[in-house]
Amino acid sequence: MQIDIQALGFSLTESLRNHAERRLHFSLSCCDGHIVRAVIRLSDINGPRGGEDKHCHLQVVLAGLSDVVIEDTQADMYVAINRATDRAGRTVIRKINRQQTLLKQGGCEPIVDDTISNDTIA
Repeated sequence: MQIDIQALGFSLTESLRNHAERRLHFSLSCCDGHIVRAVIRLSDINGPRGGEDKHCHLQVVLAGLSDVVIEDTQADMYVAINRATDRAGRTVIRKINRQQTLLKQGGCEPIVDDTISNDTIA
């Protein structure tokens, strides 16, 4: 799994980078074969003014499925990362299980348009 971590509006420390990578691997390791890339964008919305302004935007790119995008805003960046990665892990597992269930059931029924008959096609 390719991991891209970006910090917007502040400098990314090595400990914050390690924490984000460790949490991603922990939350998404069971689905590693389905994941192409994970992108984390961390930002401090209010800057030095404080408050609940630490924002974590997490995008997980899955092979053959739509992306999973999770956002979380907290007063502590570590908590925002923890919550976003936990939610992403649950969402990715649910999405993969749903796809596998559909494949086992034979997928979706093809749409047939009964309004066009073979007689009208010449």
